[in-house]
Amino acid sequence: MNKKTNTYNGRIRVSPKAIASIAYNSALQSYGVVGLAPKSFVNGITNYIVKDPTHGIEVTYKNDVIKIDIYIVVEYGIRIQTVANEVATSVRYHVEKALGTEIEAVNVHIQGLRISQGL
Repeated sequence: MNKKTNTYNGRIRVSPKAIASIAYNSALQSYGVVGLAPKSFVNGITNYIVKDPTHGIEVTYKNDVIKIDIYIVVEYGIRIQTVANEVATSVRYHVEKALGTEIEAVNVHIQGLRISQGL
């Protein structure tokens, strides 16, 4: 399943893994995010074995409609809603800028909180 764009010179296909890579880097740079988390226990074990650099990101699209689900771990003591909004906005901006197409939804799932050593 690839994102296809027809141009005068041919066709451009962008894989979901490439989109996930853009979203992954954007999410990690967002304020309050300490890491990405697997969607489930099975995904966590798979990531441990395979070392997928885009774990915690799920990209789906059907009929040119792109949806991104992001599973993050947030720093304890920071407003979760603020972090989630920041991640969604940042990911949407960077992916739309890279692809030149609109994203229908960016869903942010908070999988956990991490307490810093100083607390």
